[in-house]
Amino acid sequence: MAEQESALRPGQEALAPPLTGGWLQQHFAYTERGSSLRQEVLAGLTTFLAMVYSVFVVPSMLGKAGFDTSAVFVAVCLTSALGSLLMGFWANLPIAVGCALSLTAFMAFDLVLGQQLSPAVALGAVFLMGLIFTLISATGIRTWILRNLPLGIAHGTGIGIGLFLLMIASNEVGLVTRNTGAGLPVALGDVTSMPVWLSVVGLAAIFGLERRRVTGGILLVILGLSAIGLVFDPNVRFTGLFAMPSLLGEHSLIGTMDIGGALNAVVLPSVLALVMTAVFDATGTIRAVAGNAGQLDKDGQIINGSRALTTDSLSSLVSASLGASPAAAYIESAAGTAAGGRTGLTAVVVGLGFLMLIFLSPLAALVPSYATAPALMYVGLLMLGGVRHLNTDDTVDTMAGLVCAVFIVLTVNIVTGIMLGFCTLVLGRLFSGELRRLNVGTVLIALALAVFYLGGWAL
Repeated sequence: MAEQESALRPGQEALAPPLTGGWLQQHFAYTERGSSLRQEVLAGLTTFLAMVYSVFVVPSMLGKAGFDTSAVFVAVCLTSALGSLLMGFWANLPIAVGCALSLTAFMAFDLVLGQQLSPAVALGAVFLMGLIFTLISATGIRTWILRNLPLGIAHGTGIGIGLFLLMIASNEVGLVTRNTGAGLPVALGDVTSMPVWLSVVGLAAIFGLERRRVTGGILLVILGLSAIGLVFDPNVRFTGLFAMPSLLGEHSLIGTMDIGGALNAVVLPSVLALVMTAVFDATGTIRAVAGNAGQLDKDGQIINGSRALTTDSLSSLVSASLGASPAAAYIESAAGTAAGGRTGLTAVVVGLGFLMLIFLSPLAALVPSYATAPALMYVGLLMLGGVRHLNTDDTVDTMAGLVCAVFIVLTVNIVTGIMLGFCTLVLGRLFSGELRRLNVGTVLIALALAVFYLGGWAL
């Protein structure tokens, strides 16, 4: 355990022995990892407060696509709880799982509103994505994909989804609107309206609170803007605080997925786009958080990495079955590792927190769009940080990645952006005389996407 102990931050004091031994110590081995029972619980609470905003943002987005917000609230809580508990007990890593905002946006605004798929078919697509994701994680194909697919396209997809989130949030509150006259398709909205200026103020508040490392800063902004709406906005009404979760009621989404409808030639490319996005995004998140917690071995590999990756992918199967968007490891878990979380007990505390939250579903209907828009904008801006990972020494790869990113937004279609990124990469290598830098997988994906679009099968 010398490597793990040396991963503690410089200046961190030696921890006192844990309050108790027993089963928790035997299973999680937090003493050996330089932690304690108290430290793991506090770290879990920190992560929970940092990511709990998702239970308001995800229902808000899916609600625009016709999903019942109360049912989605319950599904998000259960997905986050079960995924985090599995990550904690099985993988023994301080990584929490929840419904990914980027993939939620893809599901709501691309699959349902953009391609006019029914919510049931969209859930079927998420289930297929989780199934493929689990198979490639368990068989090692996920590692092969990471090793062979172009990094420019991988990072470009993340950047594009970040821009996608910014466009969605800005349009939702009226900051950016459709231009019905001559000129470009978008225009500035009414900046004097309450939703617009509250969103901008909320975004600035998140900047400040995150800079000051205030735990749960995003959640505090959402609650604050919701309170302002409750006082001044007649459309915001308090309908209660507690409610028993209706798991099998009239509006329940459990088991409503249409897998057969998702096994359609026009839907499968979107399923593969979900898989590819999740492969790069989730793997990077898990590695970053595990490294922050000192849970990398002497070869730089994630301790219990295969279990962590499999848990991550299995969680999307769970989320689709419950009626929620694809699940993924949350980068907010880094807040917990910064607070001292080193073992899966941190994730277990997060999971228990989401289980208790399931009884507060009326709060989901109380939160207006201008309260969740700043959170979406902030996450979108964070995703733009992927620009720094582009290899500027390889201009073909970098430019293809930027083509992917920009056209995700310009076409409002993630698959289209990925298609253009792959095709420009392959053609760019051809014209630059660098065909040897391409691998078979990249060429086959580019050809398949080009045929799909040229054949007129794309939506």
